[in-house]
Amino acid sequence: MGTKNKKLPGVPVERLHIRCIISIVDEILRGVIPLKLDASKYAWASKRTVVFGSRGMVATSQPLAAQAGLDVLKSGGNAVDAAVATAAALTVVEPTSNGIGGDAFAFVWSNGELHGLNASGPAPMAADANFLREQGYSEIPQRSIYSVTVPGVPAAWASLIGRFGKLNMMQALKPAIEYAENGFPVSPTVAGLWKEAFNLYSRHSKLPEFAEWFNVFALDRKTPAAGEFWCSPLHAETLREIAETKAESFYNGELAEKIHEFSQKHGGWLNKDDLASFSPQWVKPLGINYRGVDIWEMPPNGQGVIALMALNMLKGFEFGKGDFMNPEVCHKQIEAIKFAFTDGLEFIAEPRAMDVIADDFVSDEYANYRRGFIKAKANSLRRTRPAKGGTVYLATADSDGNMVSMIQSNYTGFGSGLVVPATGIALHNRGCNFNLIESHPNCLRAGNRPYHTIIPGFMTRNGRALGAFGVMGAFMQPQGHLQVIMNMLDFGMNPQEALDAPRWQWIQNKKILVENSFPLKTAEKLRQVGHDVTSLPEKANYSQIGSFGRGEIIIKLDNGAYAGAAEPRADGHVAVW
Repeated sequence: MGTKNKKLPGVPVERLHIRCIISIVDEILRGVIPLKLDASKYAWASKRTVVFGSRGMVATSQPLAAQAGLDVLKSGGNAVDAAVATAAALTVVEPTSNGIGGDAFAFVWSNGELHGLNASGPAPMAADANFLREQGYSEIPQRSIYSVTVPGVPAAWASLIGRFGKLNMMQALKPAIEYAENGFPVSPTVAGLWKEAFNLYSRHSKLPEFAEWFNVFALDRKTPAAGEFWCSPLHAETLREIAETKAESFYNGELAEKIHEFSQKHGGWLNKDDLASFSPQWVKPLGINYRGVDIWEMPPNGQGVIALMALNMLKGFEFGKGDFMNPEVCHKQIEAIKFAFTDGLEFIAEPRAMDVIADDFVSDEYANYRRGFIKAKANSLRRTRPAKGGTVYLATADSDGNMVSMIQSNYTGFGSGLVVPATGIALHNRGCNFNLIESHPNCLRAGNRPYHTIIPGFMTRNGRALGAFGVMGAFMQPQGHLQVIMNMLDFGMNPQEALDAPRWQWIQNKKILVENSFPLKTAEKLRQVGHDVTSLPEKANYSQIGSFGRGEIIIKLDNGAYAGAAEPRADGHVAVW
């Protein structure tokens, strides 16, 4: 069935552009997001506390990367310079989750305005879904040259620095270059994910196109243990060239030639013309008002609208402050996510391929219609099989009030597993988010960007910045956004409590996965209303733990100070000045 004349359920054919109602109640922040720790009533409570600062803050999943951003702030950079420094450092110190050959999205709050950057790359112009179908594929293979789309990360860094930065690219990338050149001790979560990745890529070790992955990331057939030093001179050289050319080499120069040659040698579609024609897009953020706070996400081709769709349904219900683990609350959250995901996966794609517009996703008509389907029993709704993501998130803030919410990714771990020789560039496999269904708007088509899982988030109130947030992790991301936002705005948690709280994860149909800290009584009540609930194994591996998302939050207080929180499911860290 084609996509002609299709529309979101409950949205009139005459698409209404509903503007969110902005709350005019001038509450102080502590009335919306409390910052006094009162976690003793929760069995899951950690000993971690919110971190405060005033002159600058960086929150991300790896301490050395956070410190790199803080060092740039201290050397005269702003929040944007710090974000690029942190992002570049993460490609070195957390290569298990992102890389130079991946994609990126960012929100920038500057001079009282929120800006969105979409640096996701399109499918190469030679991409051919019919070719893959003829080869017997029903979906795009993850570990293959056909999963590679145009990488957007270097262009994102250049665009951010060029429009909002105070420093130049070399100054911003200097910490990352030094980490790559001189080495660094690997952090525990990264070491664990690295070992798991080695076991995965070893299945392909005899194929020539995978040889460079082992040369760069598993020399002598081993990966670094926690605390062991690792360095990558190739990364350093590539980062230096990106800095010196403001990313031009990656798209029009020597690095582009190397990517082109590697792709062509192994039968890939990506070529130097695809790289040369790419540029990121500055986009208008998409938002709703939830409990007096404006929640902002990226418009399609990203899946951030799924979080907004679910929140819009849920704002029609009232929840008590103590209801965080109430089974009825969890049930409603899960059902809202199901409907949002089901509709989102049907429609989200490259905007020009879609039959609906962004405002339709967040209309009151759609929310009211779908809310009516949330009943006392669990619905059976399908979505694509779960994927384990490889993504990093970071948030930065400076003394001038600038804030950045940024995310970048190679999609699954190191991505495709294909590394461009003599560069250290691991090419992502973001093309796997296309499908091969000819009539579907998200079918693989030359020049289109795929449905994209990575989504930064931002909050404002009464037209002022309130905070940057994100929860990485493939299809968990909208679910993580919803749970973290509701933890703060509905259930009165401070940012660290909101991140620490146990999470559920909808897989498909009625299948729900919960963390070990999730209350047994709540899980049993969910089973009684039809949910198929299972828990993580007691000795879950790093990938299983990370599948519940890994996030960071920075909140701006009314007095100008910042409150930061970091993810306990990773090596999360808040660097503060």
